[in-house]
Order: sequence, then C-alpha cells, then structure tokens
Amino acid sequence: MPNVYLIGAGPGDPGLLTVKAKHVLETADVLIYDYLANKSFLDYRRPDAEVIYVGKKGGDHTLPQGDINKLLVAKAKEGKVVARLKGGDPYVFGRGAEEAEELLEEGLTFEVIPGVTSAVAAPAYAGIPITHRKFASSVSFITGHEDPTKDESAHNWPALAQAASTLVFFMGVKNLADISRRLIDGGRSPETPAALVRWGTTCHHRSMVSTLAEIPAEAKRQGFKAPSLLVVGEVVQLHDKLNWFEKRPLLGKGVVVTRSREQASDLVRQLSDMGACTWEFPTIDVVPLADTSPVREAVGRLDCYDWLVFTSVNGVKYFWHEMAAMEKDARALAGLKVAAIGPATAQALAERGIRADFVPDKYIAESVVEGLLALQIGGKKVLIPRAREAREVLPEELSRAGAQVEVLPVYETKLAAQDPDEIVAAIEEGEINYLTFTSSSTVDNFFQMVPAARIAPLRDKLKIACIGPITAATLEKHGFKPDIQPESYTIPALAKALADSGGKA
Repeated sequence: MPNVYLIGAGPGDPGLLTVKAKHVLETADVLIYDYLANKSFLDYRRPDAEVIYVGKKGGDHTLPQGDINKLLVAKAKEGKVVARLKGGDPYVFGRGAEEAEELLEEGLTFEVIPGVTSAVAAPAYAGIPITHRKFASSVSFITGHEDPTKDESAHNWPALAQAASTLVFFMGVKNLADISRRLIDGGRSPETPAALVRWGTTCHHRSMVSTLAEIPAEAKRQGFKAPSLLVVGEVVQLHDKLNWFEKRPLLGKGVVVTRSREQASDLVRQLSDMGACTWEFPTIDVVPLADTSPVREAVGRLDCYDWLVFTSVNGVKYFWHEMAAMEKDARALAGLKVAAIGPATAQALAERGIRADFVPDKYIAESVVEGLLALQIGGKKVLIPRAREAREVLPEELSRAGAQVEVLPVYETKLAAQDPDEIVAAIEEGEINYLTFTSSSTVDNFFQMVPAARIAPLRDKLKIACIGPITAATLEKHGFKPDIQPESYTIPALAKALADSGGKA
C-alpha cells in the first residue's frame, strides 16, 4: 500500500466523494484534512484513526504548507497509512503535487485519488455548463489569487481576454475588480456575461449573474465573499434556464434534527436532498439492555402469544438481534399476528421476512388500539417489544379491552450528552431556521438540555416542526406550539411539510 493517499474530497456535496476515496478514509490510520473538505467525511474514518485539521481559510493558516508536507512525511515514517483529504482535486490548484514531491524526496510512496473539481461542479449546480457547442468549445482554469501589485502577472491577459474559452477563476473574489479590468483592457467585451458561484454544491450554495464590467460592484452589493468561483463567458447565459440546484425548497435553511444519531440518517438525507443545512443534535441515545435474558425467554415461548405488536423500528431491531443470537428467524413467528405502528416499522419487519397483518391509518398508539380492537383482540395474548420507558396508552387500553398484555423491554433510551451552546448560538445568528421533533422524548430531552427560557427570546427566528399530535402536545407542555405538523405522522411527511412551508422560516 502507498504510505500516503492524496485524496480529492470534491467541491463540498458529500455525494460527490468517489467510492475509492471513501474506502481509503475507512481504512487509513491518519486523516489529515483541509478547510474546504466537508466535515461529514470524518464520519467515514475508523474509530481509532488519528484526525488532524490543517485548513487554510482567507490567509489564516493552521499550518503553513511546508509544515503540512513535514507532517505527512512524519506520519508516514511512523509506519501509518495517511489519508490526505483536500477540497476539490489535489492537482487543480491544490498543491498536491508539492506534497507528492516532498514524499518522494523522503523515499515514501503515494497515490492520487482525483476529486471532482469545483471548477466543473459549482457552475454545473448553478446551471452553467462550462462548455457548450453554441457558446464555448474550450475552457481555462485560472487562479485569481495573484497579488495585483506585483510587477508582472503570470497570466497572459490579452490571450485570455481574446480567446473564445470559458474562463473559470479560482479564489477570484478578492481581486475581482483587477481581474475585470485586466480582461477588459485585454480586449474582452465589458458586456460579456459573468457569474459568481459561492460555496458551490453545498447547502450554502449561491450564485449571481452580471456582466464583466459590472460584476465587481454587484458582488460587493450582494455580499459575495470567498470561497467563490468566477465564470466568464457566453455559457453564463444558460444560468437561468439550467439552474436546477437553487430551486430546492430548503436551500440554505438550517434544520436541527433531534432524533437519535442512528435513526437520524433518513431525515437528514431527505432534508439534505431538499437543500437544507442539517444540524444533528441527537437528544436520545438508543442502547441495548444490560440483561437480555427476559427477551430470550419471551422468544423461547412465542407460541404462547396471539399477537406481536411493534411500536418502533428499534423494537424490531433489538428483538431480532436476540432472535438471531438464539439462531431463530422469521419462522419462529409462525402462527402469530403481527402489528406495526407505522410504515417504517412495517418496512423493518418486511426486511426480516414478516409482512405486518395490521398497520393503522394514523401512526400513533391510540390508532393502533382502535384498529386492534376492531380485529377482536380482546381475550388474546399480546406481546409488545418496546423501549424500557415509553407511553403506556397501548398496553393500558388493550388490557382494559380484555387482552392479556405483556410489555417486553428490548432496549432503552438515555439522554444524549450534547453541548447546547453551539445550537443556541447558531439560532441567534440566524443560521438555524427550523427545529424538528419526531417524538415526545426528543422534545422532553431537548428542553432538558436547552431550557425553554433560552429558546423563548429566539422564537421569532425559529419555526418548530412536530411529527404528530402527541409530540405537539408534549411541546405545548414546554410553552411552545408547533408551526408545522404533517397530516401523516411519518419522517417523509415531516420533511415534505418543511419543504411545503416554502423555506420561509
């Protein structure tokens, strides 16, 4: 294996990381990453991997390039496999070649894993193809980071100005007025379409279109700052027609997800697909029981029950874990009727070979009770695998109807350890627009970590979304009413309700 992998992390959208890059991140001993590399990539690392940040932002260098080179050499000479994660592509204005040369001089080996460069991806997300048969058959990538006061430029400005190429300038905002002037002086028409794309492909993505002459003033008026790409050329005319990414309903909106980390992925993915900037703030940790012998005992006598009622995906997961440990599978449920509180729980059962006999129209315990009573559950033996602490509506009402109910804890939930200061500060600064709750316990735990008195003064900056009426009722106990509540009590419906709000938070 190479001592060091020089990895292109792409422009920011985590979905644009290559499969090979992900594999290396999962196996490397050391991960050294840049400012522009999406921090979500850190989730791919080995739990015991060493992680070192060496980012450079607006002249503020955590480590100078020379020290980064020495760090790569030192870690590789320790016998460790090093993943060097760089924004975009390592060899496109990324100084990856300098790092590779240093490694070779020290007798070390390396491999380059190319990344999607922002010069291609950011304009594409803004509706600007950098080549087009009608407008441009070539493209030039240019650094815009030159010192405008130096005697000679490395660029042949007349050649750039007079070519028919699309021009893509990296890091060009600081010198935007100088770039504009030099191109116009070199012969480029002041009316040439020009665009800026900031934080391209990320949830903070923004773009603007102007002309080569006017874009410096327009950029200042609209507050465009680094990191932004400058695109100059006739292809910019297609921006409004082909701009697909900026139509996402939650683009740029900050959304807090309070579900447990292991359950948050579906909601985070759906919100991210709508353009949201998701903030994971798990209020619950789902953990296995210390003693699972009661679960195994119940599994050993499943033939004693008539109904098996699952109230969550976690209930299915942890019940099946003990089934598997006892070398049992779906055949152990032969003869039982099975109920699921909602479609996600039903899907978890289906993945294990069980088709739910009953799923209510509304996904709350009260509707499960109503539906099971209609199925003549009175007098039947019912097993409910669930969390140790949960609402008692279901077992109490079924027992009242004459069912013989046994509640079987198969997992437990605990208050997650979180520092709320970052979330509160982000709300104060306008970075967070939505707060989402998917269960009563997420509400109670959130306000145990973040006192309601800290949220109340910020209420006009924040919309609160609850998955259903039970969660909303718990929220009201803390002094707040939800702004958003879907008609169907599911994660997809919750995400859609946020999108339907029009991103107007």
